[in-house]
Amino acid sequence: MINMRNISVVIPAYNEEKNIGRTLVKIVDYFNKKRARPYEIIVVDDGGSDKTVEKVNYLIRKNKRIKLLKNGKNRGKGYSVKRGGLCAKYPLILFSDADLSTPIEELDKFVDLIQKYDMVIASRNLKESDIQSKQPFYRTILGKIFALIVNILIFSDFKDTQCGFKLFKKDVVKEVFPLQTFNGFSFDVEVLYIAKKKKYNIKEAPVVWMSSNKSEVSPLKDPIRMFRDVLKIKLNSMRGYYSKR
Repeated sequence: MINMRNISVVIPAYNEEKNIGRTLVKIVDYFNKKRARPYEIIVVDDGGSDKTVEKVNYLIRKNKRIKLLKNGKNRGKGYSVKRGGLCAKYPLILFSDADLSTPIEELDKFVDLIQKYDMVIASRNLKESDIQSKQPFYRTILGKIFALIVNILIFSDFKDTQCGFKLFKKDVVKEVFPLQTFNGFSFDVEVLYIAKKKKYNIKEAPVVWMSSNKSEVSPLKDPIRMFRDVLKIKLNSMRGYYSKR
């Protein structure tokens, strides 16, 4: 049995009624099989209009290790991850997408790796990664455009900054997340940039990954937004914002 060392799982959820029940059951079953005690699962509802909250509350009645935070209105994925991470109480904090595109079983290798690193991030673009179903063509192109912008303007350390499965030590979250300014798509890059600036050791690890059909990416608007956000990270850094702590 691997050493779970008490883990908080943070799941941002915006209109995830089709996924959230199945996801929570899978995560609870995973921890039960590992006999991990204690753990917590924090779902952060981002002001959606479907039955996500009702489904989470139903499962909370069965398992008090599941918790629900409600943003009240749509604030963005980055905001939700930040809020959940800062509310987490255990030494290891996992951020996972609500659709479990990266299966929860991948946490096994991440817990092993985190013994030597401060963060472990999932990557779909390493040669050892197992991509079982691909993204739509336009999402693949947008991902490559964003990666190119990041590589040119910020850093070229990582093959994949955007995969929704990242494991942090709690002290990293407590130092990095308060400096995070992005609430949306680009928050992953900002968090990685701040963590690197703080000299934390980050490991990129290959994972099994399955594409979800759900996407809020705009082929027309997002390339402009991506470029703007990366420039803002660079500007924040030049102004010394990320050095405040």
